[in-house]
Amino acid sequence: MGDLAVGARSGTEEPEEPEGQGKTPDPATSSVHLSKSKPQSQGPAQPDEPADGEESGSVKKAKKPRAFWKELPILIGIALLLALLIKTFLVQAFSIPSDSMQDTLQRGDRVLVDKLTPWFGSQPQRGEVVVFHDPGGWLNEAPTPEPNPVQKVLSFIGLMPSAEEKDLIKRVIAVGGDTVECKGTGPVKVNGKALKEDSYVYPGATPCGDRPFGPIHVPKDRIWVMGDHRDDSLDSRYHQNLEGGGTVSANEVVGRAFTIAWPVNRWSTLPVPGTFDQSGINQTLAAAPAALGLAGAVPIVLWRRRRLTGERTPR
Repeated sequence: MGDLAVGARSGTEEPEEPEGQGKTPDPATSSVHLSKSKPQSQGPAQPDEPADGEESGSVKKAKKPRAFWKELPILIGIALLLALLIKTFLVQAFSIPSDSMQDTLQRGDRVLVDKLTPWFGSQPQRGEVVVFHDPGGWLNEAPTPEPNPVQKVLSFIGLMPSAEEKDLIKRVIAVGGDTVECKGTGPVKVNGKALKEDSYVYPGATPCGDRPFGPIHVPKDRIWVMGDHRDDSLDSRYHQNLEGGGTVSANEVVGRAFTIAWPVNRWSTLPVPGTFDQSGINQTLAAAPAALGLAGAVPIVLWRRRRLTGERTPR
């Protein structure tokens, strides 16, 4: 009984093996011991683990970010270049130097002029407010103030209105092919249609001002322009003795003024008045599609008639 008790083993224990015999290690136990053991530092260093010298060298070679004050001239240069491109091809600011466009525009207003659409062959349209170069002899002979160098540079890149003041701003009343006239106290007529100008002509001014004119036939690619303040505008009416008979070449047009940008309390757009959209004023243009349609239909009718005649001819 006593020997039996001494020799008993737990059910969880394995029988002992005689000493001196090789014991095959348990794979699970071996893997645990291997994972806890310190790896051997044998063989060359791994390529993705740079030595201490290499690591410190990479830190020294890293570029430091450039200081803001060093980048500021570059940023200013880019901004000026963009401003110059915008002024040349897209939009330019102009200052209103006189009262000739009251009450639509006041002296000192700043307007933005669309310079993009003329690059695509767009022509000035009736009712638009446009800026154009002096055709020759339109501006007063009084000398304009000489701008300082800063004003010249800013106006050149488009950050200030034109410093030379050699441009004019008026409203297009008639375009190439139109007939325009104004008798007595008005109204102004375009292609025989009277314009209703109460929405833009200066209050108290008559449509003709003190200079009745016409009828005048506007040549192709030219425009007839008038100021909204008819009593204070030296426009097409006053330059009929010059080349072009008071009309302006469409090539002299810088672009259409589409908004008042300054001062802030006068922000507004410059739309085309509705009177220029009345029926009949574009009768010449309206007849053109009909004429083209008729010209295209004639060959088709003749071809169909010939075909029907050929089918009816006895063989």
